[in-house]
Amino acid sequence: MVQGTEKLKIAVVIPRYGLVGGAEGFASQLCESLAEDGRFEIHVIANKWKETTSPIAFRKVPIVPFPRFFRPLSFALFVQKRLREEDYDVVHSHERIFQTDLLTIHGFPHMTWVKEARRKRPSLFDISTAWIEKKGIEGGETRPILLPVSTLVKEEYLKLYNIPESNIHVVHPGVSLDRFKGLERAWCRQDICQKHRLSEDSLLVLFVGMNFEIKGLDLVLKAAAELKGREERSKALKVLVVGKGNIRKYKAMANSLGMEDHVIFAGVTSQVEKYYMGSDIFILPSRYDAFPLVTLEAMAAGLPVIISEHVGSKDVIENGTNGFVVGPDPSVQELSRFLSHLLDRDLRMQMGQKAAMRACNFTWERTAEVMADFYFKFQRAGTTKGHLG
Repeated sequence: MVQGTEKLKIAVVIPRYGLVGGAEGFASQLCESLAEDGRFEIHVIANKWKETTSPIAFRKVPIVPFPRFFRPLSFALFVQKRLREEDYDVVHSHERIFQTDLLTIHGFPHMTWVKEARRKRPSLFDISTAWIEKKGIEGGETRPILLPVSTLVKEEYLKLYNIPESNIHVVHPGVSLDRFKGLERAWCRQDICQKHRLSEDSLLVLFVGMNFEIKGLDLVLKAAAELKGREERSKALKVLVVGKGNIRKYKAMANSLGMEDHVIFAGVTSQVEKYYMGSDIFILPSRYDAFPLVTLEAMAAGLPVIISEHVGSKDVIENGTNGFVVGPDPSVQELSRFLSHLLDRDLRMQMGQKAAMRACNFTWERTAEVMADFYFKFQRAGTTKGHLG
């Protein structure tokens, strides 16, 4: 095919397209940008999907739900069968399958995640998932180009697998700047404060996450309590928790720290943009996090961020300029110290402005351009046609 004469036919593999989750959102944002490009014909191979007005063709593959360990295996097998039924110029997967041309990696190697983040013994599901991962990276006739979402993820894969440097390239996710258009900071703050019965003079420290334990909410509460106990100017500090987790456990923790009036559990919301725009600081000291999109979203809203070295979005943080990166195993005192720095309003404003400028370099349009280059380079190399057949 000569570029410019006909569209490249791309198969995009993702179990759940456009639904809740980082990989799901990444795939849908990317596909919809590329489908409107005019140079690509996008075919999404999925088990479930959210309908879209973009010109995307969907191909359903089943997943066997029970026993649980067979879920990833059944998806990989049915995808392999589907790919053999139709010719594609490039196969781009966002999930572990047996063979693909490009593999976007949204998380850590599965066994690394199980042992280091979850700290549990591998189940049959974990063993099955890790086996598919290894076979997809090392066991095929041709090795895929790996596209991890952060340098942190890249480093973990290089530790575990024998991957040539030429086969692995970091491609960061993007942020939708349009989500914040038309939102006025003062109005958002007033709305949030009224909803949660807060003073507009409060210092709002925002935490957004769907797994409180791994995202480090305990550290946030303890650091806020430590700061409140030693600095008079921190009395107005409120921790605003948006997301889903064991609220009862963390409410009890807040109470034991004397923070019952300083921690607000807002739950899950479809209007998270208001919380970004109405807050002062964003914090996420995760124990393991590949590249949480919430970091870029907070930066796009003009918030300085505090994250740990185990958060892949440290790639976009200039430490001390648009945010702070604490150590890989942060102490309460270290986290408290950085929060203390951001009690200074002028510093917060300066860092927030620089965070917003930095986030503008990581749009979905930019990510789509990078991916389009990979599609054309891979197709021109002549390595895709028929290799799944």
